[in-house]
Amino acid sequence: MTRLLALALCLCLLGLAPASHAAEPWRLATWNLRLNVASDGPDAWPLRRAQVLALIRYHGWDVFGTQEGLPEQIADLETLEEFERVGVGRDDGAQRGEHAAIFIRRARFEVLRSGTFWLSETPEKPSKGWDGRCCHRIATWVALRDRQAPQSPPFYVFNTHFDHEGVVARRESAKLLLARRASLAGDAPSFVIGDFNAAPGSEPVQILLRELLDARATTRTPPYGPEGTFNGFRIDAPLPAAERIDHILHTRGIEVLKWGALTDSRHGRFPSDHLPVEALVRLP
Repeated sequence: MTRLLALALCLCLLGLAPASHAAEPWRLATWNLRLNVASDGPDAWPLRRAQVLALIRYHGWDVFGTQEGLPEQIADLETLEEFERVGVGRDDGAQRGEHAAIFIRRARFEVLRSGTFWLSETPEKPSKGWDGRCCHRIATWVALRDRQAPQSPPFYVFNTHFDHEGVVARRESAKLLLARRASLAGDAPSFVIGDFNAAPGSEPVQILLRELLDARATTRTPPYGPEGTFNGFRIDAPLPAAERIDHILHTRGIEVLKWGALTDSRHGRFPSDHLPVEALVRLP
């Protein structure tokens, strides 16, 4: 036994000891917050803001993307001082309009670079794409380094919100997103998250799945919660499979340990009209 311990000590000193996984798993989430509109009445943002913040704190997310957040909602989330935020408003590339923001836990990850592009034929400037008549649509991305594994290569997170009306817009947005992921991230591990306004069997999601994997399908632990993710603020919503429009996708080699659609509520009310979706993941 003494000889074995001595050998192990020598190997450690020489840097030849068997390597263990350098970094712990971490939690990634996507959540459509529902924008701040007074017409939501008892479900308006000021009445559910504290519940949203409490949910994020309790579940211990390390990186999360949001959709529909208006500037005042993003400011409320920035009171979570342990997070750094990237992303701009979709209407002017600065503050105006909804954000597809990404929040990163400072103690765990280092932000290397980030950016935003528009889901349109002119992705470098605020613009509506294809048959999307209502709104500008964007994707925000960030390159991160894990502070627990500083020698590991960076990885990427892309967060987006596809158009809810334009069939062509959703299809072309999926193609553009794959092209931008390839050009920005190359072979680096990547996540593509967000509200795609499209169910798993739809054309836009199937385009994305040509190169990406669905975390709900790859999770080592059986999926938790309902498959559907849109609840419309209805606590009794059936949440059918056709309504799973919020997704976490990833490149090959990433380990998904758990996946869940969270049905947290308070006094019979959801904190948003979408369920937050989270995954416990480990990078290669």
